[in-house]
Amino acid sequence: MEPTAIGGKLASGLLASLLKKAFPADGPGAGLVPKPVRLSDRLSPGGEKRHLGEKEIRRLATHLVEESLATPGEPPFADAERTAATEALTRRLLALGDIDMDVVQAAQLDERGLAGQLGRAAPRPDGLSADAGLFLERATEWACGQILEFFSRRSTFVARTVIEQSRAQARTAAAVDELLTRTRRPDTQDRDFETRYLTYLAKKHGKLTIYGIDLSNSPGRWPLDAAYLSLEAVRHDSEPLASAFGTAPAKPVRVPADEALAGHDRVLLRGVAGSGKTTLVQWLAVSAATEPTGRMAHLAGRVPFVLPLRTLTRHGEQLPSPARFLTAVGCPLDGAQPDGWEYRVLTAGRGLVLIDGLDEVPEPERRRARAWLRDLAETFPGNRWLITSRPSAVDDEWLSDDGFTELVLSAMSPSDVASFIRRWHAAAETGVPEEDELLAAYRAQLLDAVRTKPDLGRLATNPLMCGLICALHRDRRGYLPHGRKELYESALSMLLTRRDRERDMAVPELSEEPQLQLLQRLAYWLIRNGRTELDRDRAESIIAEVLPAVPAASALGDAAAVLRHFLVRTGLLLTPAPDTVHFVHRTFQDYLGARAAVEAGDFGLLAEHACDDQWSDVIRMAVAQARPRERAELLGLLAADRDERAQLLALACLEHATELDPSVRRKVQGLGRKLLPPRTAEEARQLALVGPLVLELLPGPEGLSDEEAEAVTATAALVGTDAAVPLLARYAKHSSSRVRSNLVRAWDRFDPSTYADELLACVDSRDFFVGVSSPEILCASA
Repeated sequence: MEPTAIGGKLASGLLASLLKKAFPADGPGAGLVPKPVRLSDRLSPGGEKRHLGEKEIRRLATHLVEESLATPGEPPFADAERTAATEALTRRLLALGDIDMDVVQAAQLDERGLAGQLGRAAPRPDGLSADAGLFLERATEWACGQILEFFSRRSTFVARTVIEQSRAQARTAAAVDELLTRTRRPDTQDRDFETRYLTYLAKKHGKLTIYGIDLSNSPGRWPLDAAYLSLEAVRHDSEPLASAFGTAPAKPVRVPADEALAGHDRVLLRGVAGSGKTTLVQWLAVSAATEPTGRMAHLAGRVPFVLPLRTLTRHGEQLPSPARFLTAVGCPLDGAQPDGWEYRVLTAGRGLVLIDGLDEVPEPERRRARAWLRDLAETFPGNRWLITSRPSAVDDEWLSDDGFTELVLSAMSPSDVASFIRRWHAAAETGVPEEDELLAAYRAQLLDAVRTKPDLGRLATNPLMCGLICALHRDRRGYLPHGRKELYESALSMLLTRRDRERDMAVPELSEEPQLQLLQRLAYWLIRNGRTELDRDRAESIIAEVLPAVPAASALGDAAAVLRHFLVRTGLLLTPAPDTVHFVHRTFQDYLGARAAVEAGDFGLLAEHACDDQWSDVIRMAVAQARPRERAELLGLLAADRDERAQLLALACLEHATELDPSVRRKVQGLGRKLLPPRTAEEARQLALVGPLVLELLPGPEGLSDEEAEAVTATAALVGTDAAVPLLARYAKHSSSRVRSNLVRAWDRFDPSTYADELLACVDSRDFFVGVSSPEILCASA
């Protein structure tokens, strides 16, 4: 629904009128089925039903099964299979998750096409008779007809279908133009090579490692199209903070991250560790390589170049020109391309250049990387460019002068987390009924836990952490450790000592500690040298240096054998190319590197790098793993640093300091009082990076100026956890309308109903407009 401005207190009559207009009753439908099944109420407290979830799908499956068995004549299958058939049909219809208008339009309103998609995505049904299996195939298509009929009755159906048809016509015209262009090209060698190259990319990037499912009999990798979860990105310059001190409210511009290039040719995408940046790059590359349609149609005809910067800068060599793109990433097809092919692709504006990991370039080399990016983008206009980075690796608007739009990858919403958990458990199914039944119980238990336990909800904010939580929850039979440090410790233990035992692998028994000693030396070398990837020879030499001091590891053999064990058996190290090694995820490198730094007593070195983005998580994990006296030394060094960023990092580290000298804790908290209250938008943004801890330190409203109160509420809103609501509520009756409008802007960052009841009900909004941007917020305002 288009955002609607509602001034002051909403009268009940006006609200009722708006609800009738916003949520009309079902339309006449397309007449796709003779007897439509009523799948939901026409009106509900949340407005017109815009998607079909498990409740509605199960209702439909139950209806079809019951009707089939009640029809006169020979039943399609034995009555004893009634429940099993209902469950199998429900699971198949939910194979793509909740069904909404996007799914229906992607199927091009074809029930057979939709049924085919569901059949390919769903796991094979177990235990059904041949008759019940045949019924399942037919019933899936019948159900898809009912689903399409349901969506044809939505108020947005006609408008959405017209839009999709217009887009389809535009795509067809573009495809014809592309075909004509290729047909006119005298040299067919380019086309032949591109076919081979795109096939290679689709296979290389078409699998996704889902953390933790490689235990027992589950596959270690999963088809990308079945496991990929689309997340949202927020326009970097449209966050509420950007207008926190202006008179016109700003609404965050949210877009699906995988559609960012549909509206922008050049995008810099920021995201925290584990947020799915690399997975997004894989998804875009595979989508472009496999004749994209539907939401990804904007990538049709594009030739992807996937350039992981950690690989390109491993030796500090010069970043590659287009002619060396394939050479630089070790593509096995390098040398087979026709001379000048890369230049012809980029000159024609057909390239999709995906540059992953700007933060993994050592800080002194980032200026050189920027010049390389600028030269490429200016020389080859018309192509699509996506660059990924951790949030604070480079300054805001770092590439804005070069036409790049900055987006920030959002944390997973509660519905995203629930969807991820369901997909993870579906991917982990083994086909053994007893094991899968237990897995289903774990799934239900975990879904309930992430909804009801705030601490767990705080951790489950990105795909990496969600994968860790799912794996450990299953591995520990329903028990989960608390906090990031405990999660990482448990994950390492699971991979290093339990993985082979669960697979009944006949390998030498090696305890966890000797393996950690060797792995942490590799991690610490990478961190000290500003790298995330090293040569295999270098890795072997580091292990060889340490091996005499870790005699237990000699049971595996020499350094080469030990490294091979880590690569093959643990899953912690990967080889992107035959001669290179890196950790499966940067998070494990940081954690193990911090462990090595603490053991070496390198607290001065850690403090020296407090303002380096690549070291921030290392320092946090060092505080978490250090002993109380060591922890006090490190935090004392950070607190003594005159750089405000180092002081803010000290504040952030208090969250991990379970035991700490009270005087040191008071000293660090005293820094917070000096830095608080914030007075500008930039100060608010920097304080918000500290996380939920800063909520305990934010003052007011007593004794604050209006500007300070605005900055405090902007900071709390950007932190965005439920713990911010009581603090924001203290400002509900503030005399400044700009402070109170800050509270309204933050509405969509929290649960709409809870926020409305606990905070906005007390806000005097007579002197400004309240923006309503979704049906949920509109209903909550009632």
